[in-house]
Amino acid sequence: MTKLRSQDWFGLKGKYGFLYRAWMKNQGIPDDEFMGKPVIGICNTWSELTPCNGHFRELAEAVKKGVWEAGGFPLEFPVMSLGETLIKPTAMLYRNLMSMDVEESIRANPIDGVVLLCGCDKTTPASVMGACSTDIPSIVVSGGPMLTGKYEGRSIATSDVWRFAEGVKQGTFTEEAFREAEACMCRSDGHCAVMGTASTMACMVESLGLTLPGNAAIPAADSRRKVLAQFSGRRIVEMVREDMTISKILTREAFENAIKVNAAIGGSTNFVLHLLAIAGRMEIPLTLDDFDLLGSKIPLLVNLQPSGEYFMEDFYYAGGLPAVINQLQDHLHSNIITVTGKTVQENNAGAKIYSPDVIAPIETPFQEHAGIVVVRGNLAERGSVIKPSAATKNLMKHRGKAVVFEDIEDYHARINDDDLEVNASSVLVLKNVGPKGYPGMPEVGNMGLPKKLLAEGVTDMVRISDGRMSGTAFGTVFLHVAPESADGGNLALVQNGDEIEVDVEKKLLHLHVSDQELQKRRAEWQAPDLGFHRGYIGHYIKHVQQADLGVDLDFLRGKSGNVVIRDSH
Repeated sequence: MTKLRSQDWFGLKGKYGFLYRAWMKNQGIPDDEFMGKPVIGICNTWSELTPCNGHFRELAEAVKKGVWEAGGFPLEFPVMSLGETLIKPTAMLYRNLMSMDVEESIRANPIDGVVLLCGCDKTTPASVMGACSTDIPSIVVSGGPMLTGKYEGRSIATSDVWRFAEGVKQGTFTEEAFREAEACMCRSDGHCAVMGTASTMACMVESLGLTLPGNAAIPAADSRRKVLAQFSGRRIVEMVREDMTISKILTREAFENAIKVNAAIGGSTNFVLHLLAIAGRMEIPLTLDDFDLLGSKIPLLVNLQPSGEYFMEDFYYAGGLPAVINQLQDHLHSNIITVTGKTVQENNAGAKIYSPDVIAPIETPFQEHAGIVVVRGNLAERGSVIKPSAATKNLMKHRGKAVVFEDIEDYHARINDDDLEVNASSVLVLKNVGPKGYPGMPEVGNMGLPKKLLAEGVTDMVRISDGRMSGTAFGTVFLHVAPESADGGNLALVQNGDEIEVDVEKKLLHLHVSDQELQKRRAEWQAPDLGFHRGYIGHYIKHVQQADLGVDLDFLRGKSGNVVIRDSH
């Protein structure tokens, strides 16, 4: 084992060693805990404002048990927590800020290895991004999905919110029923019960090799979640002794595995942004095209909402992510190392499918080609993404006239106006909801359909924006258009009535307006005054990168390591 970082604090003699140890001892810590034991930081994203992570105090205690058992010294610390359901204007605005909190908290303190407790959407990538930038031994423990909701004798979860809301619009679902359903949906600890972004992130870290096998799908309320946390506490102590840093796990091959696994599970489009950002921290060459080349031909093996029928609880009982990874062995880099010290193949060999209705064998997938498809054209010169497994097949090749909303306020003001010129063949276009334009790139890309079309029985339309959509959402939605409209992308120049062509098979997103007309419009275009000139948000707008680079801040790419540059002694 290499020298422990923590000994630069607790191993010192004289005045400074006295000070470091004495103030820690006011918590009742025995002297021998400071004598060369690996110090394990437990990075806790618990917050009552992050309901998905509300059980993390208890989960942290399970991790501590494991650390003590393995001969380590656990020290829990808080970081900024991002609760997707409450935080405004969008949690994505603060992902990079939280990652800075994680990075600097690790580097500045006597921590030899870290356990990252993650759950709600952005808490996972932010925690991993911060750990990447310090490059110490790191292991992730996800909080787990909540139990499946039950309403009027049927299963419900977050994806049903969109259906219920449209039912209220149409008058087929009452406000009273809406209120009753909300009490039935979130009936236990945990994050969304579908393959939304939180579950996708849990699958992402397991497929990257950053967790123990089975981490992604164990329900939060299941006692086996605590057992996994305890085992993770044991393992991180061993990882410190083995000097197994995060950079030894997160190789280019690990990122390729994650892309393929995400395709097989029908994961969220948000996966693209977060994996690109993590790769940027690790200085791993990863581009938007990799998601298309590696993932778009992988079969869909998991039948979960929003793309399918079942829920994360069912996924766990059916075999969980190890069963999926085992089915994909011929497509994956199976011999790369993971946090267990074993290879991907060793971790998942023999994992069985217990319910083929939920997890399909690779020979008989639910869909031949799933994944996330990258489309380009004069409307998205640096790319846009779509999730075919959540889209309507007959709309993936379509040509229609644009109905344009200049920003989210314009959308809300006009979408249900009976005088809105729109029909089922129209293409809804939403501008200024990208990284800079909102700011923060909110989950509004899956625009609700006009009330008058819902009344006619229309259930889906082509929608295009520079924003994101919730991983729990669905529809024929083209997202993450880059460059975004607020940054001068051609999306900013689209006008009502322009013809737009989409063709997923040809990977095309094209605005049928001449180059000369676009040049004329560009000469008349003015960048919006976003109204933020100070503080974190002002800094964010100046430095945030576009969607095709992962929406990280430009000065955060790469890593600074874990050495404290200046010291007080």
